[in-house]
Amino acid sequence: MSNTLINPADGSELKSYENHTKAEVEDILENSHLAYKSWKLKSFPERAKLLNRIADLLEENKAELARMATTEMGKVLRESVAEVEKCATVCRYYAENGESFLKNLSLESDADRSYVRWNPLGPVLAIMPWNFPYWQVFRFSAPALMAGNTVVLKHAPNVPGCARLIQYLFKKAGFPENVFSLVFADNDTANDIISDKRIAAVTLTGSTRAGKAVAETAGRNLKKCVLELGGSDPYLILDDAPLDKTVDACVTSRLINGGQSCVAAKRFIVTEKNYDAFLEKMISGMRSKKHGDPFDDSSDFGPMAREDLRDTLHKQVTKSIEKGAKLHLGGEVPDKPGAWYPSTVLSDVKPGMPAFDEELFGPVAAIIKAKNEDEAIELANQTIYGLGAAVFTSDTKKGEKIAAEKLEAGCCFVNEFVKSDPRLPFGGIRESGFGRELSHFGIREFVNVKTVYVKEG
Repeated sequence: MSNTLINPADGSELKSYENHTKAEVEDILENSHLAYKSWKLKSFPERAKLLNRIADLLEENKAELARMATTEMGKVLRESVAEVEKCATVCRYYAENGESFLKNLSLESDADRSYVRWNPLGPVLAIMPWNFPYWQVFRFSAPALMAGNTVVLKHAPNVPGCARLIQYLFKKAGFPENVFSLVFADNDTANDIISDKRIAAVTLTGSTRAGKAVAETAGRNLKKCVLELGGSDPYLILDDAPLDKTVDACVTSRLINGGQSCVAAKRFIVTEKNYDAFLEKMISGMRSKKHGDPFDDSSDFGPMAREDLRDTLHKQVTKSIEKGAKLHLGGEVPDKPGAWYPSTVLSDVKPGMPAFDEELFGPVAAIIKAKNEDEAIELANQTIYGLGAAVFTSDTKKGEKIAAEKLEAGCCFVNEFVKSDPRLPFGGIRESGFGRELSHFGIREFVNVKTVYVKEG
């Protein structure tokens, strides 16, 4: 099957590429399986040395890598550079800490000696998205490889250049052949790969719809899976929130990566006292950000990744307006080629509107009024998702209590926008998926948690 890549900035064709044939997929799976047999025997220091080497290569080649990401999916160049640098950080983090995270855990029992050992599982299929074409891959593969698994990557079809560059880096870093493999395949083939007996587990970062399909196939074949899916992250702005700092964080979170982030702020739930002032400042902040050429250093955000994604977002906006939301900024598709969509602000958003109920994967802010703090919390939790959430208040102790005890999400922040950090576990609940990436939790997802019980003879 031929795939044609479209430039999101001008709608022109960049290139075409072919999916792997059935025979080629068979070779990839067999070779990954064979590579696992020797890779799992490598010592932690040997694996760490290679991870540190690929971190060096990421930093040395960040300009080229960043240009490819910006070309293929449209994020501004400086964000692409920052993404590559973050990938180097996660590689070094697991190179330094992976062995201690997987150190045998002694436990008391009636044995003379009993402990938990964390053994690798085998080849893991990674189905990764386009929005962070490097970070999503490395935040999974660094811990998975450090644990002794091999990786088969099926990347998003609109970032094949990024996928090939990742594969090249693994080869140049000196990883053994087929420890990291790349497969170009359609969804039907991906299902066949999940079902293949040589694949031990699967991880997907993507839409809830895709996650359900992968989980169904994985479950039918009794394969472990980790799913990091969509989100409709609520940000609570309470009566005592410092508005200027709060708005800065909210605008940044809403427009980072062109608004195409699973943990970007989506719903801004503001108590009555601050509603009008917050709305005015939010409109001003969103309007101030430059929408332009992603290769121009002065641009704050560029086009969306694909025109079909832009069109879906626009339908969500128009349907929300039809249901009573008020449009204050943006909301119109520019009359020019490419997947462009402006920064957009909707107010009076309520349950039952797409802007409240669905994930807005683009530069659209949904402003929601709450009578008080209790209603704000109730509205925040009124969602099928549960990935990230944040609360803004001058009373840090109160904010921490709300984040820790009352907000229903996997990542809850106080006075800061939600973001991932290699040192902290990352993931969601409900239709935002299950399992965790990063921290010691991430490296323990794709292992056999093996009990070893010893009685002296």
